[in-house]
Amino acid sequence: MKRIKFGTQCAVLMVLSMVLATMATGGQVVDRVVSNVNGHVLLQSDWEQEVAFEALSNGRDPDSFTSAERKAVLDRLIDQELLREQVRPAQPAPSEQVAARIAEVRNLHPDCATDDAWRAILQRYGLTQSSLEKHLSDQIQLMRLVEDRLRPSIHIDQQAVETYYHDRLLPEMKKAGSRAAPLTEVFGRIKDLLAQQKMNELLSGWLANLRSGSHILAPEPSAGEQNR
Repeated sequence: MKRIKFGTQCAVLMVLSMVLATMATGGQVVDRVVSNVNGHVLLQSDWEQEVAFEALSNGRDPDSFTSAERKAVLDRLIDQELLREQVRPAQPAPSEQVAARIAEVRNLHPDCATDDAWRAILQRYGLTQSSLEKHLSDQIQLMRLVEDRLRPSIHIDQQAVETYYHDRLLPEMKKAGSRAAPLTEVFGRIKDLLAQQKMNELLSGWLANLRSGSHILAPEPSAGEQNR
């Protein structure tokens, strides 16, 4: 099968976007294409659901997201798709990890002490317990696979830890008027922090390379999206 040329693919995407945008019941838009990542279509409904997940996970109202924040959510959705092409999870995350993550999210919503109240909150966000569990499971597994890919190349030596301790941590403790903890007491935490920072740097670089080598198409935003 011949590969569809990039220009033809772009035209198909735009036509599909317009068709989906005009499919309506009583004038209401059903769905529309918001991006195409190497042939995988992302719909408006995917975007809205991701906004809902992020809002719920941060204890926010989805309607409080600015247009810039919504665009950042779409960018993260695209990044997730690029990563899945490289390390697609084959199995769900351990149930206890998913349950622990859900408990963290519930703690952000103090008015959901009962299961009925929790279900009501999920409904308010347009989500269900099963959709939240699947989303968190996919997220946990994806990041675990990414970490497995990047972690072997990260090496934090003693000199790096000592430099951070003397140049960053001690001045911050002094400024805050806190007790200066000895290096031996905080060595492990500093090493973990530096490793996480390096992980973030490697992930950002990897995503940049993936984006530069990918076909990512996005139709123009609708008038309603521009005015958010």
